[in-house]
Amino acid sequence: MSDPKSPPSPERVLDLLQTMCLIREFEEAAGTALAAGHVRGSVHQYTGQEAIAVGVCCHLNRTDYVSSHHRGHGHAIAKGVSPSRMMCELFGRQGGTSNGKGGSMHIADFSQGMLGANGVVPDGVTMAVGAAHAIKMQARPEIVVAFFGDGAMNRGPLFEAFNWVKLFDLPVLFVCEDNGYSVTLRTRDVTGGPPAVERLGGFGIPVSQVNGNDVLAVQQAAGDLIAKVRSGGGPHFLHASTYRWYGHLAYDKGLYRDALEVERARQDDCLLNAQHWLTQNGASAQRIEAVREAARQQIEQAVQLALNAPFPSEATAFTEVQDLGSPVWPG
Repeated sequence: MSDPKSPPSPERVLDLLQTMCLIREFEEAAGTALAAGHVRGSVHQYTGQEAIAVGVCCHLNRTDYVSSHHRGHGHAIAKGVSPSRMMCELFGRQGGTSNGKGGSMHIADFSQGMLGANGVVPDGVTMAVGAAHAIKMQARPEIVVAFFGDGAMNRGPLFEAFNWVKLFDLPVLFVCEDNGYSVTLRTRDVTGGPPAVERLGGFGIPVSQVNGNDVLAVQQAAGDLIAKVRSGGGPHFLHASTYRWYGHLAYDKGLYRDALEVERARQDDCLLNAQHWLTQNGASAQRIEAVREAARQQIEQAVQLALNAPFPSEATAFTEVQDLGSPVWPG
């Protein structure tokens, strides 16, 4: 956890860049593995949005909690979950975060405060609210960060969550990652009334906005809000504008988007923005490239580990599926 009021140093920004590079390399490798048939199901890539997860989670303690959505790999890595265990999970192998039984959309690691990704919009938020209520009832010091997309702003459970956290003054930071699209539709085209940030006024939750492609801006804004939540200031809402480079999921070619729109977004790459800051503040090109190369090598090793890991036995399908009355493997 860092002091949001202290000016960033090149070493600090290099650390942020390193985590962003890990996420970028993981997502590229996940897409490649899906196309090669190593991953079953779906993969929703976080590519282009890395600055948000990293800028927020750099202020969290290991014991703080994060809830995620279907595009959750970046949140998990930023919170400290092992990329190697995550890759094993995507490949359905032993050693994965859920021993290969959860897959891409259900990455969870309670030891790192990662409550899990969720494919139901926006049920990760409602689980975050439950965790925050438990924290308050037990007078514990942790906070919860709930990540969700702009499409969730049109879902009823999210408004229930806003009402509940404000009613009970719970320690939650809501982070809306607004990439402009709800699956294949522009969110603004399926939104009646005012945009997302204006709706929070009805709940009395303070709102801040930030450029989600600028990791320094995110880490400063998130640091200020997290400090307020942690000190008993109640729930806050951070709206981060960004753009996903790929389609809704890896199979989606994104043909509903204009090619020039995508290219303009790619030019505002959060990794390149951080690299530019580093160059302007004394970091050498060699150091920056070393950070990117280390991330590439770490993810390459994670892929090889996943390819070589065994599949779980059939008996493991009957374990860890419920707390009481667990089924018994008949073999």
